[in-house]
Amino acid sequence: MTDDTQLPDTDDLQDRLHEVEALLARHKLVEDLVHRQDMPRHDLVEELVHKQNLNELRHKLDKMHPADVAYILEALPLEERLLVWDLVKAERDGEILLEVSDAVRETLIESMERHELVAAAESLDTDDLADLVPDLPQEVVEDVFQALPTEEREQLRAAISYPEDTVGALMDFDMVTVREDVSLEVVLRYLRRFEELPDHTDKIFVVDRDEHLIGVLTLEALLINDPEMNVLDVMRKDIVRFHPEDEAEEAAQAFERYDLVSAPVVDTLNRVVGRLTLVAVVDFIREESEAEQLAHAGLKEEEDIFASVWDSVKNRWSWLAVNLVTAFIASRVIGAFEGSIEKLVALAALMPIVAGIGGNSGNQTITMIVRAIAMGQVKPDATRRLLKKELGVALINGLLWGGLLGFLAWWLYDSASLGAVMTAAMTLNLLLAAFAGVGVPMLRQRLGADPAIGGSVMITALTDSGGFFIFLGLATLFLL
Repeated sequence: MTDDTQLPDTDDLQDRLHEVEALLARHKLVEDLVHRQDMPRHDLVEELVHKQNLNELRHKLDKMHPADVAYILEALPLEERLLVWDLVKAERDGEILLEVSDAVRETLIESMERHELVAAAESLDTDDLADLVPDLPQEVVEDVFQALPTEEREQLRAAISYPEDTVGALMDFDMVTVREDVSLEVVLRYLRRFEELPDHTDKIFVVDRDEHLIGVLTLEALLINDPEMNVLDVMRKDIVRFHPEDEAEEAAQAFERYDLVSAPVVDTLNRVVGRLTLVAVVDFIREESEAEQLAHAGLKEEEDIFASVWDSVKNRWSWLAVNLVTAFIASRVIGAFEGSIEKLVALAALMPIVAGIGGNSGNQTITMIVRAIAMGQVKPDATRRLLKKELGVALINGLLWGGLLGFLAWWLYDSASLGAVMTAAMTLNLLLAAFAGVGVPMLRQRLGADPAIGGSVMITALTDSGGFFIFLGLATLFLL
């Protein structure tokens, strides 16, 4: 990032997006006008107009942070996105590719030549490169591997060997280590030799001659203690450390619990192999949160809003198909009670209320359970206790709000029996929603599946079909 790179707030970022869109629109308009004009030296005039507008746009892009350029690229349709991408300085390609969403990154990579991709990859640190490698063509990855020094090649090979939800996939290799038998003055002189410290350095790892971790020296301890003191005298031995195979979710919880900025990553012999930083943890949490939201709605993956129709269809079809089946089942439940609805038209007006309230309650429950599972607060053996609690909540809500709706039904249709059926149906459907809200994610966790995937779709299906069946069934038994 250059010294004059500006870091805008949200409103300023929107203004920049509007400026880029305005420049693109003006560029297209002027080009069309010039193209239609018949004038001497037409090609030269057209080229000059083309360069003038694009140079202004390039100048604006050069001042932006890579994350802001990524935001603008994601907000532009494909044709304009590729035009802006061509204006970005080549040395910034790698940084921006890391910042854009997976779906947009795919379109940018498809537009780049092999040598451009290799150059972009080679501009990145090893840990950042590990994030990009899975999206690169195999021949580009091979070229990058051959161009790396031996040490970095082994680091990259190690980083991409770990599953993406582990600490090993998140750790970086840029860190500072010192020995315990040197003075703080020596450490300070050593640090002054660096052009800059690794990002998010709040502590230095203290190791022995075999690189075994024995403590950490915080920058605070380094600065406030007598420079003549040895590292051994001021270092901390109570260390939060991780292994590459540890779950990233558990590491994120530890960072939150202990207010960590960075932490060492060690192998089975307690040798330091990398470090985990707060920025990597935050990125992981954000990505997991976005993935959970998409999965909850039944989407396979993040979608480029300007993707082709076919790509969007492929991303959405599976859970829509499930929803179609469940909607058909719900319609068949209603069809089974057509005679009852014909005899008492009020049922048609009231039954969506029962299903809708049940769906909302179920989604509240499943959201709480999925969040607790993600935070590591719920284990599979807690199902019975959680179920008992949520059923209690559903029973109280059912009697309270179901009673209110029952009273309104009685008042509107002058039927105490209909009010009682409404109250009973609401209570039973909320109990069903609570059972599903706990049971669905806990069962998926027990089976080793993602508890969040399709949760909203499943809850809606159960509470719709169940709500219709309960309400219409009770009405048939007691009102007709």
